[in-house]
Amino acid sequence: MIKIPAKVLIVDDEKDFVEMFSLRLQGQGEKVSIAYSGKEALKILEHVAIDVVILDIRMPGMDGIATLRQIKILHPNVEIILMTGHGSTETAVEGMKLGAFDYLMKPADFDEIKIKLEKARIRKDEQEERIRQAEVRLLLRRSGDV
Repeated sequence: MIKIPAKVLIVDDEKDFVEMFSLRLQGQGEKVSIAYSGKEALKILEHVAIDVVILDIRMPGMDGIATLRQIKILHPNVEIILMTGHGSTETAVEGMKLGAFDYLMKPADFDEIKIKLEKARIRKDEQEERIRQAEVRLLLRRSGDV
């Protein structure tokens, strides 16, 4: 079976972590973009089609929850996996209520990350397919073919 690479955006202010994590994901065949802040992530999303954002909750300036809110307003089909290294499970749960797919505690097991990433990409693909099918039905109704 051919694996379709996920288009992933990693957002974290810890540069060493981002660089190592992106190399591991690229080694698994994913297409990776990186941002070191929430504002930088939003700029990237304006120009790059992304399937899944892996988003740190605690960042200076625009934190992960504020970034999540903006992403869901501007790009509602993009799936988001939150990451926290500070044990703020409550904040991660709040993020899921705001539309995040899931969350991970740092340091996360790479196999767990891969599984959640694949599930998030599948969910995005399924949602986009449902939207396409609804649009086709709407077009058929408008044309009188249904």
